[in-house]
Amino acid sequence: QLVESGGGLVQVGGSLRLSCAASGAEFGWNARSWFRQAPGKEREFVAGINLRSNSAKYSGPVEGRFTISRDNVKRTVYLQMNSLKPEDTAVYYCASRLATTVTSRNDDWTAWGQGTQVTVSS
Repeated sequence: QLVESGGGLVQVGGSLRLSCAASGAEFGWNARSWFRQAPGKEREFVAGINLRSNSAKYSGPVEGRFTISRDNVKRTVYLQMNSLKPEDTAVYYCASRLATTVTSRNDDWTAWGQGTQVTVSS
């Protein structure tokens, strides 16, 4: 089970850190990612991390502003979001998969959290 936290309301240019904690059996999960879904839009890939190699991948709109990281002891993956823009407003979801490859396809990810709302006000 994946549980996201850390969402909230922030002004343009501000920062937030999202957390994705894994509970229960996590054996075999080798990659974790963040997706987001804005109202009226499809869910899109934001960032992902290979939990074996620690290599990360980002979507174009967030590269340079967002950073994904992990804490293996806490079984938690973080998304540090800086220089937030109104277009970053969305529900952010955490996902896991067995393979180590980070992909941007929703269907490639097996387990999903319930989401956390991020709202950036101008």
